[in-house]
Amino acid sequence: MRNYLKLLPAVALLGGSLAWASPVDTTDFTATTFAANDDGSVGPVNLGFSADFFGVTTSQVYVNNNGNLTFSGPLSAYTPGGLQSSSLPIIAPFWADVDTRGAGSGLTTYGTGTYDGYSAFDILWPAVGYYGAQTDKLDTFQVILVDRSDLGAGDFDIYFNYGPMQWETGQASGGVDGLGGSCAVAGYSNGTGAGAGEVTYELPGSSVCGALIDGGADALSSNTNDGVTGQYEFEAINGQVVTPPSATPEPSSLLLLGTGALSMAGVIRRKLTA
Repeated sequence: MRNYLKLLPAVALLGGSLAWASPVDTTDFTATTFAANDDGSVGPVNLGFSADFFGVTTSQVYVNNNGNLTFSGPLSAYTPGGLQSSSLPIIAPFWADVDTRGAGSGLTTYGTGTYDGYSAFDILWPAVGYYGAQTDKLDTFQVILVDRSDLGAGDFDIYFNYGPMQWETGQASGGVDGLGGSCAVAGYSNGTGAGAGEVTYELPGSSVCGALIDGGADALSSNTNDGVTGQYEFEAINGQVVTPPSATPEPSSLLLLGTGALSMAGVIRRKLTA
């Protein structure tokens, strides 16, 4: 049974409402910058630990500029298909047509570091644009793989963290001004393709235009599966990926005491997961 402490981002009561900081971690993991590109990949890149992803243990991944990482080879596809059709084991915080060539776009970074005191590997897409080299709308998101070999060989945690998310599609995928067409997908798959043995999970709103971006019904930056707004957590245990039950209330359900400005930094929650 997993039992560990997780630090929440700062939360403040200002004028009677809660304001939550973005969970995106920009303090570490930025050792390598992926040069401005469209549809590029780099790898294999060392994780710094071994990860058992659906029965295949590896210590390397491929970093794909289009919002995902893969385990057995690079992926240049810019129009996201359903993850169940993937022929590559994939973890995708936001599979869409990222294009960092435009003036004003951030550049994808990746590297090793620590997260909550554990060894980790991160890919960060900081305020990146979309195809073709457009920057009128920008997305910020991140995937962190956290070594949990202290619990079992090859065990690791997956975090998707989101900041502002303004676009969902490149224009080569039918989008107009970053919207519509074949829209972004977020989740993971074991890469066997649709059929026997296929294991896939997609976040609610995947492939639904307007759903995942800010203001959407399933907006990534304002929803959660673990109690931290803008964060989604999955646990790889004995090679199988599960979504842990949350023991943390949503921000709107926190008990607020007093009428003055209240701030809490580093609020701690304890999670118990099977």
